[in-house]
Amino acid sequence: MQSEETRQLIENVMEELSQRQGFLEIEDDQKRRYVCASAKEILKTTDKVIKSYIRVSTENNGLMRIPAYRVQHNNISGFYKGGIRFSEFVNEEEVENLAILMTLKNALHRLPFGGAKGGVHVDPRKFSEKELNLISKKYVQRFARDIGPNHDIPAPDLGTNEKIVDWMVGEYKTIHPGQAYLGSFTGKSVDNGGAKGRREATGKGTFLSYAWLLNEWLGEHAKGQEVNRESQWETVQDLREQEKQGNAIRVAVQGFGNVGSVAALEAYKYSPIKHKVVAVSDRFTTLYNHDGLNIEKLIEFTRKGRDLPANRDELVAAGIDAEVKPVKAVLTIETDVLILAAVENQILEENMKEVQARILVEGANAPISLEADQYFEKVGKIVVPDILANAGGVIVSYLEWKQSRVTELYTEDEILTDMSKQMIQTLKAVYDTYFSSVEKTMRFTCFALSLERLTSLLYRHGKLY
Repeated sequence: MQSEETRQLIENVMEELSQRQGFLEIEDDQKRRYVCASAKEILKTTDKVIKSYIRVSTENNGLMRIPAYRVQHNNISGFYKGGIRFSEFVNEEEVENLAILMTLKNALHRLPFGGAKGGVHVDPRKFSEKELNLISKKYVQRFARDIGPNHDIPAPDLGTNEKIVDWMVGEYKTIHPGQAYLGSFTGKSVDNGGAKGRREATGKGTFLSYAWLLNEWLGEHAKGQEVNRESQWETVQDLREQEKQGNAIRVAVQGFGNVGSVAALEAYKYSPIKHKVVAVSDRFTTLYNHDGLNIEKLIEFTRKGRDLPANRDELVAAGIDAEVKPVKAVLTIETDVLILAAVENQILEENMKEVQARILVEGANAPISLEADQYFEKVGKIVVPDILANAGGVIVSYLEWKQSRVTELYTEDEILTDMSKQMIQTLKAVYDTYFSSVEKTMRFTCFALSLERLTSLLYRHGKLY
């Protein structure tokens, strides 16, 4: 979703909350509308937008001035929290929209964090490691007064990784000698105080959000429950019945980075319900095989920073039997489930009617427009939105931040088990609410649950007078 769509959805949800009798234990209609209007103004706007230019001396292009951002949306539920992305598409509007979504995501999963986001307008593939090191340290220098373990805690995002975060931690420590620094960033390497399993957490959580609906929720939590969404209910039942009849559920994954490759591997290895991953894509190509791709071999091929095999020689070298298709083909390919794990704005009005998948899962931030989301709802498809599906990373970031405060390392099993438990609590609340309501999208349901909590906190903190 674009920032204006996010704000419009906040307006729509807050209007509904203002009409809910007894919301916030306020019986007076006029006072409730006043309180909700105040909350809407606060949550549609941003606490702080910081923009700077990073001065970098490059090896081949001389001195460069690179735009960099840190946006702090709201901290009513805890310290600001959000990743830093390095991308040539970074701009102020995008970073601000992602910061708002982080506030909503953290509130939805009841994490003790608010929402923030950072970005540097740079294509990391075009810079040397030495130059990226300098960019990373310059970013911390520029924003050192606005980040920290008890204020705003960044993490890796698109185009960044644990190596870059380790560099940033080192620079933060240099700038703040003698102060606590391990909790200043999450997503660090394990040797630098990071949480085991952090890299896989978002992809595992993304697949879990779909698999738990099809398996546990359908099998247990829906018994005897009133279901008002017949089309979506039929979609879930049809896929489950398809698998019981011996036909594996087909999955396509857009994006084969940290999120997409892990989500694809989870589908490939999922034993309770048989799946086959028929298509995967990266920034250059889509690979397709009707009988399913060998995801383990593809991960092995790409492990050393390589892209997916894009021609016959590379397919042979990878030991992969697949058809090479155009990069956007993954969005409209014949599949049952589509996991979107690349970048934002992928399914819009112009291509939404070509999408064949019946369940779409947003592993990336904002890949489906609001208009496409509403269209899918009308035709009986299910969209599992980003603030619900891709929260595994920030949940593990919370565990890493907590780990830094108690100086006690959790095992990978402990981290991933706690992440799953936290997500399942939220999944149950969302799916129960969504399937027992009418008309509203699952995204609306997630926004409503988030905004209920945020408005309640603002009201109880005395911020709405």
